[in-house]
Formats: sequence, structure tokens, C-alpha cells
Amino acid sequence: MEKTLKLRTLSQLSLAVIAALTTSANAQEAKTTAKQDAFEKIEVTARKRTESLFESPTAITSIGANLIDKANMGNLEDIGKYVPNLNITRYGVGNAAHASVFIRGIGLQDHIITTDPGVGVYLDGVYLGRQMGSNLSLPNVERVEVLRGPQGTLYGRNTLGGAVNVITKQPGDEGILTTTAKVGSRGRVAGDIYFNNALTNDLSMSASASYKQRNGVGTAVNLANPEKEIGEEQEFSGRIALKYEATSDLAFTFSLDGVDNESGQSPYTIELTDSLDSNDVFNGDFPLLTEDLIPQNPDDLGTTVAGIESTSYSGWGTSFTADWAINNTYTAKFISSYRTSEYEGGLDDDASPLNLSEFPEVGGADQYSFEVQLNATFDKMDFVSGLYFFNEDGFTRSEDFVFSPFNTPNGLLNDGVTPSFGGFGFFEINQETNSYAAYINGSYDLTDDLTIGGGLRYSEDKKDANAIFPTFPERKDISADFNAVTWDINASYQLSNNMNVYGQVQKGYQTGGFPPRPFGGPDQFVSFDETKAVNYEIGLKGQVHENVSMMLAMFVTDYTDLALPFSDPTAGGGFVTIVENAGQSKAQGIELETTIALTDDFTIRTAVGYLDSEITEVAEGVQGIGKGDSPALTPRWTVMVAPSYFVDLSNGGTVALNANYSYRSEMQGQSVFNKSETIDSRELVGFNISYTNPYGDMEVTLYGENVLNEVYDVGRLQQTGFVGVMRSNDRSEFGLKFKKDFEL
Repeated sequence: MEKTLKLRTLSQLSLAVIAALTTSANAQEAKTTAKQDAFEKIEVTARKRTESLFESPTAITSIGANLIDKANMGNLEDIGKYVPNLNITRYGVGNAAHASVFIRGIGLQDHIITTDPGVGVYLDGVYLGRQMGSNLSLPNVERVEVLRGPQGTLYGRNTLGGAVNVITKQPGDEGILTTTAKVGSRGRVAGDIYFNNALTNDLSMSASASYKQRNGVGTAVNLANPEKEIGEEQEFSGRIALKYEATSDLAFTFSLDGVDNESGQSPYTIELTDSLDSNDVFNGDFPLLTEDLIPQNPDDLGTTVAGIESTSYSGWGTSFTADWAINNTYTAKFISSYRTSEYEGGLDDDASPLNLSEFPEVGGADQYSFEVQLNATFDKMDFVSGLYFFNEDGFTRSEDFVFSPFNTPNGLLNDGVTPSFGGFGFFEINQETNSYAAYINGSYDLTDDLTIGGGLRYSEDKKDANAIFPTFPERKDISADFNAVTWDINASYQLSNNMNVYGQVQKGYQTGGFPPRPFGGPDQFVSFDETKAVNYEIGLKGQVHENVSMMLAMFVTDYTDLALPFSDPTAGGGFVTIVENAGQSKAQGIELETTIALTDDFTIRTAVGYLDSEITEVAEGVQGIGKGDSPALTPRWTVMVAPSYFVDLSNGGTVALNANYSYRSEMQGQSVFNKSETIDSRELVGFNISYTNPYGDMEVTLYGENVLNEVYDVGRLQQTGFVGVMRSNDRSEFGLKFKKDFEL
């Protein structure tokens, strides 16, 4: 049962293993070949209608539960390794729950409440407003859909680069219990449990619970009793869903999910970039910082600030969905949701035992949303229409931060006279957002082979914020309104029964906002405008041969008033981060995904993306961005290769051999060229060797992740005199997985 999901809970791990080893469901499952698995008809709901992946006139990658399992994808960050022109990193204040999602050069590496991502992440159709908490774990997941390019009609705000849909396995009639246990190197222990069954003729339920932990890679060397190891991970999560079919035409679904993550700081170090002038004590922000103060092991953290080596994230959410088939033509849908989250994190920016620059941080957000849809399907036409409302209220706060060039470990100024900037300071930003939208999207069959479509959306956003920083004489309140009309037009033509060609033009919109760190004073706390994009794209999808499928997309995207964060060169550098509409930008590229069945039992999946993206025009007065600079965290080349080979055994069992290779070329840490912020390319290799018993209800897997132990940077931020380096926590891991299905 390839699509049954897992659940992880340490308290139940031993019981799950014992039960799995001593109980047999004796359920015979029809075997599938690698070819059948690879070429099964894939349906997606990315356009808020169920349709074939190959027939949808847009660039979509769908990653199902089977591929998630075979490629050892544990969270959303892992998805970013296998999709063309997609890059996902963990960057924000060292917290493992943070995800910076970049598609085709558009994204955001920050997390402050006033910053909105350029790529929307959705959980069962519910928009997740914050980057913190977006690095979702993937138990109980049916599939992940990645839409590339502006999604301004059906998704609206903050999908300038695209959207990522995480779709969980919904309650159904199938009675099944799945237990999974996992042990591996680096102290890996994980357990999953998944349950689905019909409780009555009208009511079904699914539930999952999950636990995972992994040891760290370094220590906070200057703390006597560090709370967590650097790179340590520990997380509980769970989900329950109920579906009630009141009639054959009316169904209600309720879900509740939660997560609690307590982990160590992500690996972080610094590299000195400027030599100090002995004749000028103010040369560089931190004249006391020298090479010998940096820990020799770059995975160790030099800090005297207790608690900054530890991070946490907790949140929960609920949603209610009603689906009503009004008649054979019209359907209606209502989705409501509420989500809340909070986190702790922070960085010791100087990574040394000196108290020079430390920013412990807490934050949180509450959001709720409502969406009403009216959809219809006629003989030659269909449409999706809706009304949408979203509210978010959140904050970011740093208490007792330090930015003091001459601070020694005892917290006193080195010379006893020189004042520090901020000393032990405090800042806080609060923001409330209200968003409204109305949209319609449809398609019409001109002939049996030619279909045209398009859509229109009006979005309006109102933001109210207030902030207090050490450089502010008093708290400043500010408001701003943004709106946009976005649209798309498309056409698709069926060349044959198995091949489709499409073309589309899309307009997307990312709301404006306020700067995340205006340390330069209240005059910096001003709004920036929305960014708009127009994408021109053609593509080819389908089976070019009975043994070969492909999806090809070629695109050119123009961005207007591109909003980019950078460190203000006129206000002290470092983390004085403001956002300006830098000007015009263009991205052009190509994406190719293929599946080749060399035999019935041997297939190879590939994905290659090429992206040429640069700022083409800089607005007058903008000092931190240059013409020709490339967007942050955007590799020019992305490559994935994943071969799979099945071997049928004489006892009726099956051995599956799966390997995966992922490549990301070099990229910039920020949207401004700086040699010290260049992130080197990286290559990752992994494998799965699994045995499935003759009944198809038990699987044992030997796995390896990042088997070559590639250690790579995921973020580089230049400050005065040094660059802060966020390193990967993605180190080599080998272990065993055990999965057992029970029919209920």
C-alpha cells in the first residue's frame, strides 16, 4: 500500500514495532511494476479542480507519497531538492521550523512579521502566512504540488514566484492502520502511526501521530550546560480529520493538527572578511573580533548567551470544509480555518565568546480565513469562482539584544567609556493584515483538441503596523493599503491522445509592506509598494513514447517594482535591513522533467531547471542593489536524477532499489553581488533498498541520506568586517525503516 502514510511518536515506538512484528494482516496486494508506478495517471487539484497533470496548462510538479518515501523526504525543505527551479532553505534565526521557499528567483529569506513570502505555502488549501512553521514534516501526506510561475488568479497575493500545496490523506472508507519505525546514525529515532477507517456508514476518520529526533553536530562551546546541541532536532506532530457525508451530495470535513518542535540552533559560524586597522579602533563594527576567537569546528557555536543555542516552535490549526453538489452542473465549497503559532530563536551573530552582537528573538501569529467557491462544469466549459478573506495578527520581539563593538564576556564595555549601540536593547514590531479577494477562472473547449481559458482576480490588502526600536523616540504607528487586478489567459492543444502543448500569460502580485529591521530610525519605517509580474510561458506535456513521459516549460517573466531587502549602507550596515522597490527584473529559463522506463522494472526520473535572472533596472536613489545583480538563494542550475529498480523474488516478495541525486549550482546569499556572500554549489546522493513481503503489507528498508556527507552553506549574510554563514544540518545518515500495514 504505497500511499499509506506514517506516524512518529517515541512513547509508542516500541509497541508499534512489537505489534508490527507479531501481527499479520494476511492481505494480498496486487503488485505493480516500476513502469506502472511511474506512469500511473496523476491527478492534481492545483487549479482548484481535479484534472490530469498532463492536461493542466501550467508548470506543475506533483510528488506523491511513494516518491516522498523512496527519496527519504522528511520535510518541505527536502521537496526543494527534487523540483526544477525550486530551492528551499532553513534560514530564519536558526530555527528548524523555518522555510525560505524560492521559485524561479522569487522568495524571501527573512521571517519578521512585516515581511511576506514571494511563494505561497498551502496546507489542504489553507494559506500559511508565515515562513516560520512552513517547513512542514510530511507524515500523512498524499502528495505535494509545486506550481511554478505567478499564480495571481486562483491564489492571489504572495504567489509571485509560485505556490506549494501540501495535501494530506483525507478520511475514507478504507480500514487501515500503518506503523513505521526508523532508527539510524546520528541518533536518529522516529516513529509514525497512521489510522483510517469508516466509523459509521456516514462518518469516517483518519488520524496520525509522529515523533522524530536526531542528535546535533556541534556544541555551544562557551556554555557550561548547553540546553541543546547545535543541529539537534526533536519534534512531535499529529493530525486528526473527520468526514461526515450527510447525503450523497453534501459532505463536511473537520481537521485538527498540531506540532511541537524543540531543537538546537542550526549550525552557524562566521568568516572574517576585512582586516582591522590598528590605527583606527572603529575600523569594522567589531574591532575586538579576531580569528582565534572563532571555534575551530565551524559546527560549534561560540556564545556566552544561555538559551540562544536552543530554538522552539509550536502551533496548531483547524479547518472546516463543506462540499455541496448542488446538481449535475454546479458545486459549492466553503473553507474556513484558524491557525496559531509561536517561536523562539535568535542568533549570536559574532559566534564568539564576546558579547558583541546577539539577537534572541520571539514571535508569533494568529490567522483565520474564509473562502466560498461556486464551480460549474458544462459540456464544453467549466469555471471556478470564489470570494476570499484572510486576517493575520502577529508580532516579532527581541529582548535584551546586544550590538556593542567593545563588549567583553562579562558584559561590560572594554574601555569602560565608549558607549555601545543599543547596549542591551529592545525592539518590537506588531502587524495586522486584512486581505480580501474575488476571483473567477474558467476554460472552454473550442474543439475536441483545442481548449482556451483564463481568469481574473481582484485583491485588496490593508496592513496596520507599529514598531519601537532603540533609535525610535517613541513607538511609531503606520498603515498602508495595496490592491491589484491580476489575470491569466491560456490555451492548450492536444497533439495526440498522450501529448499536449500549452501557452499562457499570467499576471501575479505580491503585496507591499514595511521594513523588518529599521534600526536607522523612524524615518526608515515606511511602506514599500507592491510588486507585479507578467509571465509568458509555453510548454509540452505527456507521453512522447509508451516508455517516456516528459514535461517541458519555457518562460520569460518581467517583474515591476521588485521589492528587495538589503542592509542599508547609510545606516550602519549589519542587520539594519530595509526593503525598497529596487526597480525592474527579468527571469527566463527552461524546465524539463522526464520519466523513462528502460524496462518494466527499471525507471529513471529526471528534473532539470535552468534560470537566468537579474535586475535589469535600478530605481533612482536605491543604493544597496546594482543593475545586473541576481536574486538571492537562486541557483542557475537545478538537477535531479532518481533511478528505481524492482526485483521480484521467488517467494513472491519484491526488492526495490532506489537512488536519488540532487544538484544546486552556486548562488548569492543576498540580492546584491558580494564575493563573500557567494554560496558554493552542492551535490547530494541518497538511496533506499527495501524488501516488501509477498502480502504487500510489510516493508523493511535500508536507507542512506547525503551519503557523501556534503556540508554546504544555506545562507551567507555580509556584515561589517565578517560574513555570517548558516550551514546545512543535512549531514550523512544511514539507518533502517520498518513499515507494517494492518487491515481493519
